[in-house]
Amino acid sequence: MLPLIVFAVGLAYSNYRQDRSEATRRVLETVRSMRLVLDSEVQRMTGGLQVLALGDSLQSGDFDGFRRLAVEFTSQYGGDSVLLLADRSGRQLFSTVTTEAANLPPRNNREIVERVFASKAPQYSDLFVGSTEKRPIVTVEVPVLRNGEVAYALSFSPPIAIFQKLVEQQRPNDQWTVSLLDTKARVFARTPNPAETFGKQASGALYEAMSHTPEAALSTVSLDGVALSSAFTRSQLTGWTVVAGVSESSLIAPLWRDIAITSLIGGILLLVGLTFAVRMATTIARGEMLHDLLIEELNHRVKNTLALMQAIAVQTFRSASRDERTKFEGRLGALAEAHNLLSQEKWAGSELRDVIARALQPFLMSNSDRIRMAGPTVPLSPRLAVVLSMIVHEIATNAAKYGALSNETGRVTLDWEVIADAPKPRLRLIWTETGGPPVTAPVQRGFGSRLIERSARDQLDGEATVDFLPRGVVCTVICTLDEAP
Repeated sequence: MLPLIVFAVGLAYSNYRQDRSEATRRVLETVRSMRLVLDSEVQRMTGGLQVLALGDSLQSGDFDGFRRLAVEFTSQYGGDSVLLLADRSGRQLFSTVTTEAANLPPRNNREIVERVFASKAPQYSDLFVGSTEKRPIVTVEVPVLRNGEVAYALSFSPPIAIFQKLVEQQRPNDQWTVSLLDTKARVFARTPNPAETFGKQASGALYEAMSHTPEAALSTVSLDGVALSSAFTRSQLTGWTVVAGVSESSLIAPLWRDIAITSLIGGILLLVGLTFAVRMATTIARGEMLHDLLIEELNHRVKNTLALMQAIAVQTFRSASRDERTKFEGRLGALAEAHNLLSQEKWAGSELRDVIARALQPFLMSNSDRIRMAGPTVPLSPRLAVVLSMIVHEIATNAAKYGALSNETGRVTLDWEVIADAPKPRLRLIWTETGGPPVTAPVQRGFGSRLIERSARDQLDGEATVDFLPRGVVCTVICTLDEAP
């Protein structure tokens, strides 16, 4: 029962690692989606400004005639928006703030004005303090061309509230932190705590990563001191960066919940099982009848435990994919078949060929000739029978999904031998595939591969290796044999 509890906890941890990987992918997809929304909004502003820049009033220098069009444009965005016109020196020639152009101060951000005149293309500013309203703004700037040369820089400063509303609408839930940063990594829209973080520079790890790459996923600590699984992506249009992160605590909580539930139920079952075992052990000496009774009761409890563990898995991993549930139920089924075989032998051990045949039975139903077994008679202790059954099941499952058992022509040869040149005899089992699909080594090992390797190393005092050869996969398992009771 204890191995089952350890197995369940390990499965919960494996599920947590998969959830973390999925969360990282989801965070990256979220920032990419938000970047598209941001770019779409900014492109809408830019397009409107370019239409204004082509108007007859600006081309002829009729600023009074241009004012009506400018007011109509800014009214779309609210009273805090400002549209102004400046020459190359930064002198303001027109502003929607006032009709007295002579009293307008020079532009504060001369650098972006120079960029508009030099590039003859739209430009987007970092956060700076506007000269007229004396408040932090970002601007969208377009050139006003006359005879192919830039005559003016037309500048629009939208309300910061537009960008704040965008991040609030795109935030998935209250476990997320979402920010918009300018090219100097300063915050100009954020949720939560926008007022406390406005104008602040991104935290250390995020700032360092942004200086090296336009997009990445990483672990960070927010300006609020919250540990986040984060991602960012930089807009090629504006140079601004969208950052989003989900709190690490929200990712870890399901793991602890699953482990706690599994450990609690497993502990109760273990305590009940140990109590019963102690009571039954005191009566073993009464004879063969009581011995048989103990075996039958043990079998009954093992089956009940497997059924209960399957029910726990169904409830705990309800949101998992059908493929993941099928894998888990297949592993429980392999355990059940091994226990059934041991039950027939009164838990005195089993023969290797019978153990393998039980584990491979689901894969032989369509064509029993596809797997050839050859090797001497090898008695196994109950411990070895259970673990080897699980390992053979995992190897065959991989072959059915990706290898020689996944098509109509593949074949498998399963050979074994006993090596007697050590203090204890050792079993070498070789699984060889031919005729399957082309073999390519996986980029990363799955849970099944780790289960095979760890089971062989930790529970069989041996090792397992998998070779991805051109003709097919070859898996070798070596373990130390116990004396079957």
